[in-house]
Amino acid sequence: MSKLFTCAVLFVFLNFGGVFAQGKAIVPPAPEAEESDQQISEFSLSGYGDRGKKSWDIAGKTADIFTDTVKLKDVTGNMYGDQEDIKLTAEKGDFNKADGKVHLEDNVVITTSGGTKLVTDSLDWDRKGQQVSTKDPVNIARENMVIDAKGAKGEPNLKKVELQKEIKLDVLTPKEEDPGTKEKIVITCDGPLQIDYEKNIATFLNNVLVERPDSKIYSDKMDVFFIPSGKAESGSQDKGTPPGVMGSKIDKIVASGNVRVVRGENTSFSQEAIYTAAGRKLTLTGRPQLVIYSQEGLNFDASSGN
Repeated sequence: MSKLFTCAVLFVFLNFGGVFAQGKAIVPPAPEAEESDQQISEFSLSGYGDRGKKSWDIAGKTADIFTDTVKLKDVTGNMYGDQEDIKLTAEKGDFNKADGKVHLEDNVVITTSGGTKLVTDSLDWDRKGQQVSTKDPVNIARENMVIDAKGAKGEPNLKKVELQKEIKLDVLTPKEEDPGTKEKIVITCDGPLQIDYEKNIATFLNNVLVERPDSKIYSDKMDVFFIPSGKAESGSQDKGTPPGVMGSKIDKIVASGNVRVVRGENTSFSQEAIYTAAGRKLTLTGRPQLVIYSQEGLNFDASSGN
């Protein structure tokens, strides 16, 4: 988990009122790059909780130690939680001595003991502020679920995460008629996407679209409820995910605000739509309206005051 390291950019200004020789300005030589105070290998740091239990560690294959920072190469870090342990790797990183913030970049990968993997180009870890963040594109994969987005922030223990924009979620779900095969559900939105792993909810905001092979659902907001680990549909323990951690199977989807459901040439309108994965049932509430196009070219408008 990485942390924001602020790079100081040095601008060199030419003094055009200076000395000229043979018609060309004499430019002072560029300052040499700062040299480290010390260079060592196998650098490591650790942090401990109130009861003396290790809560985090970070190590580098090599380290250049400067006055204010430590520059690491081949970085490996760990966070140790009650339910999940988190490991991160990166090609390089900066550790700020004063505030303890860490900035990682180049092939940053985070993996959890529950099977989640996050890949991005850079990541900032603020230990005191208890936040990890990035402005770069992120890819999060877990079992049959993949999320792509641009920009992310969340708690280091990943209990709550917000993906900022350009959201796309791909989920593979078993077909009711043939559980051995799966169909893809794609959910997109402008963002943000807020994920609460403790409550097993993902909330999509702004221009939300759910695409299934036979239908599309449009809305302003959408809450996707996932089945918690240990409570799989079959009633058996989800061995791939520790108990209490959000699973990757959808329980139900609640769309709200300017809901529009398109099935072939037929369109339904309502203020709310609830889709249950177990029965594959879609219920419309809030003055639902159904527009049906018949094969004879006649239009039917079926409305309800409920």
